[in-house]
Amino acid sequence: MKKGILLIGFFTVILGKAQNTTGDQFKYLEYDIQKIQSLYKSNKATVKEVVEAYLKRINDIDKNGVQLNSVITINPDAVRIADSLDHISSKLKDKPLFGIPVLLKDNIDTRDKMPNTAGSLALKNSFPLQDSYLVKKLREAGAVIIGKTNLSEWANFRGMKSTSGWSGLGGLTKNPYILDRNTCGSSAGSGAAISANLGIIAIGTETNGSIVCPSSINGIVGLKPTVGLISRQGIIPISSSQDTAGPMARTVTDIAISLGTMVGEDKRDVKTVGNTPYLHKDYTRFLNLNGLKGKRLGYVKGITKGASKKVDELFLQTLKVLENQGAVIVEIENDPLSGEVHEKSLELMIDEFKDGLNDYFASLGKNAPIKNIDELIAFNKNNKEELKYFGQEFLELAAKSKGTKEKNYAKAVKTTQEGSREKGIDLTMKKYSLDAIISPTTTEAWKTDLQNGDQYSFGSADAAAIAGYPSITLTMGYIDRLPVGILFSAEKWSEGKLINMAYTFEQAAPQRKVPQFLKQ
Repeated sequence: MKKGILLIGFFTVILGKAQNTTGDQFKYLEYDIQKIQSLYKSNKATVKEVVEAYLKRINDIDKNGVQLNSVITINPDAVRIADSLDHISSKLKDKPLFGIPVLLKDNIDTRDKMPNTAGSLALKNSFPLQDSYLVKKLREAGAVIIGKTNLSEWANFRGMKSTSGWSGLGGLTKNPYILDRNTCGSSAGSGAAISANLGIIAIGTETNGSIVCPSSINGIVGLKPTVGLISRQGIIPISSSQDTAGPMARTVTDIAISLGTMVGEDKRDVKTVGNTPYLHKDYTRFLNLNGLKGKRLGYVKGITKGASKKVDELFLQTLKVLENQGAVIVEIENDPLSGEVHEKSLELMIDEFKDGLNDYFASLGKNAPIKNIDELIAFNKNNKEELKYFGQEFLELAAKSKGTKEKNYAKAVKTTQEGSREKGIDLTMKKYSLDAIISPTTTEAWKTDLQNGDQYSFGSADAAAIAGYPSITLTMGYIDRLPVGILFSAEKWSEGKLINMAYTFEQAAPQRKVPQFLKQ
C-alpha cells in the first residue's frame, strides 16, 4: 500500500516565509466549524479550496517556516476526498462536520494510505486493517481527515525522563507561542496544530493529562470525556481503565459539535456498552450563557501547592470572573486523591499496557511489523534514534508483568476506582455540594530540554483521569506570553454540564490569542 506523506526530519528555517503565513495572512485564520460551513452554503468556497488552503498552511508552517513539527503525516487522498464532497447531493451537506478539515493523533487507526505509528519508527510502515470506530463516525459526519499529528512516543508511556512532544519518527513538536517551549503530552501535535490553525479540530487521546495538558499549554479547548463515551477500538492503548479519545479545538462550540459525532455504543469496546442513556448526539444544546449561574465550584486550598505563584494569582483573578457570572466559589480543604491512588494507578497502567499493546499488534494481522511487546523492546535497543534521549523503562516493566493476570491487578483496580470515585471526586462533590471542581490545568509551558526531560511542576488532570470522569480545559489567561488553562471536572457522564460551564466562561472572558511563533 502506498504510504502517506511523512513530514519528518530537519529542514532549513525560512523565517520570511513563515511570517507570510502567520497573523492575518491566512485566509481562514481562527475560523470555526460554523464559519467554514457558512462559506460552503453561500458558495463562497468549496471543500477542495478549504482543504488545499489548510494543506498549504501545514506545508508553510510545519515543514518549512518555523518547522513546528506538529503534523507527522499528510493524507495523500485529502484533496480527492474534498473534491468528492463538493459533488454530493445537497441533502448530505447538512452533516455536522461536512467539509471540516480534521487532524488525528497518530495513535488512531485509519484504513487508508496513512500508517498508524504512535510516533515509533517500529510502526513506520504499519497500516491498520480497518478504520477505528471514531474515525468511521467522523467520516460519516462529513469530516475530511487531512493528516495525523505528532505525539509523545507511545503516548508518553515508553520511558522515564521523557520529553513531551518528541517521538523517534516525528521529532520534536514546538510550542507555537514561543518555539523553545514545550507542548506537553502526549497529544502534543494535536494541541500545537490546532492552536497554529493547521486544522479546525483534532482528536487527541488521554490516559492522564494527555488531552487537557497540551490543550492548556497550547492555548486551545480540550475535552477529556468519561471513559466509555467514545469507543477506543482501533486506538493504540495504554490503560483500558483510563484511556479515552476526545476533541481538541479553538472554541467550546466546536468541541460540542464534534463530540456529538463520535459518541456511541460499540460492542468491541465493553466500556461503551450501555452508554446510550448518558450520551447526546448533539451537545450544542448545552451552549447557553447560564452555565455558571448558581453553580457551586470547588477548588483545593493552596491551588498549585507552591509550584507557581503566578498561576495562583491568575487563578484567583479568574475566580472573580466566575463569581461575576453567578458561580459560588467554595474552598476545598484537601485534594480528592490520596498518594496510594496514584501509586496503584501506575501499577494497573503497566499491567494493562502489556495486554493492550499485544492485543493491538495482533489486530494488525499477519503483516504486523511488530508482533508483541518483546519485539518492540528489541527493536528500540537496536535503533540509535529511538533511545538517544531517554529509555524504555515502562515498556520493560510492562513486559515483565503478567498483564491483567498479575496477582495484585484486581486490587489495584479496586483501590484506584474507589479512591478516585466513591472516596475521591464523588465524596468531595457531595461533601461540599459541588457542581464541579475547578483548578488551573497546569503551569505555563516550560523550556524544552531533550537531555533532562520535562520540567513538569504542577497539573490537576489526575483525579478525573484516574476516575475515568470528564474534564474540560480552556484558556483563563497568559503568563509571560504563554497561555494557562482552567480545568472544570465533575461526575461521570457530565460532559453537557461541563460544556455549558466552559462556554459561559469563554463568552464572558474570551482569552484566545493567535500564536506568533516567537523565538523567545
